[in-house]
Amino acid sequence: MPKSQSKSRSGRDCPDRRSVVLAGAAVLGTAALPGVVAAAADDGLGPATDLLAGTRNFLSSLDPDKRKAASFAWNGPQWMGWNYFGSTGNIKPGLRLEQMSPARKAAAWDLLATLLSPVGQEKTKNVMTLQDVLAASGNGVGERSSERFSFAVFGTPGETGTWGFRLEGHHLTQSISVRDGRIVSITPSSFSANPNRVNSGTHAGLVTLKDEEALARRLFGDLGARLQARARISDTALDNILSYAGRERANAQALGVAAAELTAAQRDLLWQLIETYAVEHVSTTLAAAQRARIRAGDREAVRFAWYGPNTPEKAFGYRVIGPGFVIEMGSVDPAAQHLHTVYHDLGNVLGRVSV
Repeated sequence: MPKSQSKSRSGRDCPDRRSVVLAGAAVLGTAALPGVVAAAADDGLGPATDLLAGTRNFLSSLDPDKRKAASFAWNGPQWMGWNYFGSTGNIKPGLRLEQMSPARKAAAWDLLATLLSPVGQEKTKNVMTLQDVLAASGNGVGERSSERFSFAVFGTPGETGTWGFRLEGHHLTQSISVRDGRIVSITPSSFSANPNRVNSGTHAGLVTLKDEEALARRLFGDLGARLQARARISDTALDNILSYAGRERANAQALGVAAAELTAAQRDLLWQLIETYAVEHVSTTLAAAQRARIRAGDREAVRFAWYGPNTPEKAFGYRVIGPGFVIEMGSVDPAAQHLHTVYHDLGNVLGRVSV
């Protein structure tokens, strides 16, 4: 286990928050890694007009004390220390849904609707629901709730300058960076799950990360023996993500099998998997630009790396490393029920452009 990790109260490995913040301060100031595509600071992914209006509406709907709870400095330790892992009480910086009146909750969901597609909104609600599923099973009673998810605004939302928005809770983090009226980054992004497959109770049949698992297993299974050997980095499953806060750009090494070695059908599967993480959850106003962004650079050089066996309901892991992004999934438990994911835009980490 890396020195910067520690055991959470429930026994899960998770990065220590102090080391995360300190590492974030160091890594975000480094130069770009070789092959990383720099973000276009003057272009971005799309206008932030709707997001700005939604954020201002949300903040203006709050009482002063709650507005203060939802507001943080831009580029401070809370912004750099994103963390969707378990923590004491699973409370993250910001104003939680459980602290809001029905009208405030409506304003919060209206804000999210400016960023997320219907697919993204449904996946967000599913991740939240899993907290209730765990609590109902006796896991984390009093520390879990589908409304224990925080809305936070960093800096001063405006037509000029830099600011950010984050939705975060256990197994969910979505960070949005805005610069001079343009959305420039939508990562770090994670929809994670436990249990990924709900087998009983009110929500029986719910599978939150269905495509994230199925597409990757299908792609690895479709590779011939030679390419499987090239793709498999370890016989041991990846038990957590590697690119947590402060290490967003530290794990972009070219590992695994390159897209250039895949058949056309396999490359299609690879890009379906990538778009599941990077495109399908965002609004239509962002999707086209985001699709173009992840396909920038040498598409044939995108690599797929596999960890562990490829057996249903057994722990596994994978990484997809592109010129400008990293995607990771790890299995925290042996049954591949507790899955951690992350997607990073390497060229614009938390609104910090690589040059």
